[in-house]
Amino acid sequence: MDGTVGSGGHARAILQQSAPDGRLLGIDADSDALDRARSNLSEFSDRIALAAGNFASMDSIAENAGFLGAAGVLLDLGFSSEQIDDPERGFSFRLEGPLDMRFDRGAGRPAWALLERLPEERLADVIYELGEERRSRRIARTIVSRREKSPVRTTTDLAEAVIRAVGGGRGKIHPATRTFQALRIYVNAELERLQEGLEAALRVLARGGRLAVISFHSLEDRIVKTFFRSMGLSGRLEILTPKPLRPSAAEARANPRSRSARLRAAEVRG
Repeated sequence: MDGTVGSGGHARAILQQSAPDGRLLGIDADSDALDRARSNLSEFSDRIALAAGNFASMDSIAENAGFLGAAGVLLDLGFSSEQIDDPERGFSFRLEGPLDMRFDRGAGRPAWALLERLPEERLADVIYELGEERRSRRIARTIVSRREKSPVRTTTDLAEAVIRAVGGGRGKIHPATRTFQALRIYVNAELERLQEGLEAALRVLARGGRLAVISFHSLEDRIVKTFFRSMGLSGRLEILTPKPLRPSAAEARANPRSRSARLRAAEVRG
């Protein structure tokens, strides 16, 4: 099972390695991603099933699709280049578009709607806790001041508010990076869904099945590490990666977006 199938890159590799009769269930909350996966993986149509939904509910999705007792579950917690590069999705401060940030645009509230309602103190907490941004109070105060004059509706509106709060910055990281990360995580309840997804994975995996998780920032990795450690102590999992695997220098050069990736894996024991 690929709980974050995206455009199907990992799914293709799994299907190739599990030929001739391995089957794969691909899940994604993004309907556009499922359309791409359906097209990109059409040659495997007899061995693949695709389902719309969040991996937090993978146990019910797997039951409906006949995939309980799976040999493996993969969760790639990054979001795709297609999502980043589509200005209508609102994930990037480099492209002007509506400040949406939802993986599933048919559910929940977009980021701009949440920004209209969040009290300043709560907004500061979100930016600090989910973005690990030390200047969260200043940023929240500036956003609230800005929205009192005109709505913060676009990626440019938000990026400009952050720059006004903390300055343009001179390092490699754009000053709005952590604020955008925090709002994306908050809009999609990503950390809560991750915890639920890890627990659901244990319910769908067969004994000896493997769970692999690729995370991209410390908050995600901490949840995965803690879960693996807890399940390891209880005898449910055997940890296969005492330390997370990181991309090689060559891979990071070829794919810069992989630089912060961390892969952890474990095997179901009981």
